[in-house]
Amino acid sequence: MNPIPDPPLAGFRVGVTAARKVEEQVGLLERRGAEVVWAPALSLEDNHVEEAHLRSATDDVLSRPIDLFLATTGIGLRAWFAAADRWGLKDQLLARLGEAEILARGPKSVGALRAHGLRELWAPASEEFEDVLEHLRGRGLDGQRIVVQEHGQSLSMVAHALRRRGADVTSVAVYRVVAAEDPEPMFHLIDQIADREVHAVTFTAAPAVAALMEAAGSTGRREDVVSAFQADVLASCVGPVTAAAFELWGVPSIFPERSRLAAMIKQLEVELPSRSAGTSIEIVGRTLLLHGDDVLLDGLEVKLSPAPLAVLHALLVNPGHVVSRGDLLAHLPSGTAGSEHAVEMAVARLRSAIGTRSVQTVVKRGYRLAVSG
Repeated sequence: MNPIPDPPLAGFRVGVTAARKVEEQVGLLERRGAEVVWAPALSLEDNHVEEAHLRSATDDVLSRPIDLFLATTGIGLRAWFAAADRWGLKDQLLARLGEAEILARGPKSVGALRAHGLRELWAPASEEFEDVLEHLRGRGLDGQRIVVQEHGQSLSMVAHALRRRGADVTSVAVYRVVAAEDPEPMFHLIDQIADREVHAVTFTAAPAVAALMEAAGSTGRREDVVSAFQADVLASCVGPVTAAAFELWGVPSIFPERSRLAAMIKQLEVELPSRSAGTSIEIVGRTLLLHGDDVLLDGLEVKLSPAPLAVLHALLVNPGHVVSRGDLLAHLPSGTAGSEHAVEMAVARLRSAIGTRSVQTVVKRGYRLAVSG
């Protein structure tokens, strides 16, 4: 009789930061054998809608025609339309937004728009706000009135970037995200991350990343947490928007092609066992094995200083895919000179250690590993 194989996540401890749908996520992980540490980063209560501020912003939106409307989140749109309905302004708001060219950040905002009779002209496949801005590059925005619906975090830098191009920007903050009422579970998880006592931590919202980092800073363990995520603890995100919140900290993260909870858990099911065995890939005919900070090339140990090691970790998140100089710079250890020259030096040292043809330069885009196959 063949022995029953262990569940794919048996022996792994996974931190969960979600406040909502947590029973579903914990169930998915535990059925796969994982030990779960739950530490909600955000409040279990509904997102806080500041009625007075939202009413003022809505009156401003209604005061004059709009050229362009940027819809960011489905939950934010629904909350805004519900508030406008309470004030007797819903029909006016939908009519005003319907006059504008509408760009939506992702499928949830598209769904909320269409449910209220509005139609987006364009939405990026990536669900990243940066791609919305990229879509607008090259267009004349001088004098254009743009309304930006914010999510739980401020998009003031987006508004500033659009104003620099001459746009008249109105930001509508529908709700704000509130941190968890009891911070103790988060403090406990932070210690476990810093001490490498968890193998992975899942994130289903960008504000959860910010909340964890803020809490880590308050306990004096932020550098330990960043270092752990850069080397030993896997940051698992539900999608690219959540993953982008880690870029500020130079932390590599993974996310599935479809921004869905089940897809995130399925990805963990593959990634964690492979990482425990080490990452092995073929680069220009040679075998590179990475296990934590240990690097072997064709079975021989390769010594790397922190900067080229950080570059290698970043390039290995998606082997063969281009990583920009800016993203690589964000991954360099704290204290490294903050310029693209530092990236070039780290890449040069990495090439010297594992082969000059191992890291390819992609003109005007960045670098990638020359993976075989």
